[in-house]
Amino acid sequence: MRDLSQLENLNIALVQTTLAWHDCQANHAHFQELLLQAQGADLVILPEMFTTGFSMESEVLAEPENGITSRWLLDQARRLDAVVTGSIIIRAADGSHRNRLLWARPDGELLHYDKRHLFRMAGEHEHYSPGERQVQFELKGWRIRPLICYDLRFPVWSRGVQDTDLLLYTANWPGARRQHWNRLLPARAIENLCYVAAVNRIGIDGKGVAYTGDSQVLDFQGESVLNVCEADGVFQVSLCAQRLDAYRQSFPAYLDADTFQIH
Repeated sequence: MRDLSQLENLNIALVQTTLAWHDCQANHAHFQELLLQAQGADLVILPEMFTTGFSMESEVLAEPENGITSRWLLDQARRLDAVVTGSIIIRAADGSHRNRLLWARPDGELLHYDKRHLFRMAGEHEHYSPGERQVQFELKGWRIRPLICYDLRFPVWSRGVQDTDLLLYTANWPGARRQHWNRLLPARAIENLCYVAAVNRIGIDGKGVAYTGDSQVLDFQGESVLNVCEADGVFQVSLCAQRLDAYRQSFPAYLDADTFQIH
């Protein structure tokens, strides 16, 4: 493991709120107002499919690469001088539809991660193509691995094979499986010896599915740093690299981890 002792704290903002069903313009307006509360954050996290809700109407709702929401996210990143991230429905250059997390940097760079595990119980695998690769971003020296909703159930895909400091999950996770969310997130933090930040939505979507939020941040021992339960709003917290480094030094379980390759 590398030395984290000189890294600055990472200030993150979790945006938990309702989503307007299939209404990109309304969601842009809603989030633009909320993001006024995210001043001072280094990283701002929005829910999965934050412009539409969790929809299978990819043919109708997909945006082109570098479309309106891509530009909107970059505008917000510049305005806040922070990375702003969340997933939307994208029509990729090859014509496939992707549940794509966009990572908008204030310097104008736009990176992405495509959801790997598609939620077959809602038919997501019939309307979207899966991502092919793990992705890791760097911010202020922190190594951050983004994942999307159903990815949480698959620990191999979350595995921090490149010294991940923060696992980031953006989701539309239904209240019916709230207990699973609240149990799996600490497990991912403990097994990867890293922080976890997870953003879910609240409210009821256009199909009548209810969401109960529980957006949260956990430390490397799976202990709660922040849990906003069902609240609506923007919630900020600061992550300490020195605490993470000290714990990894005192409990280096990663030295005994199995090696593997993902094909």
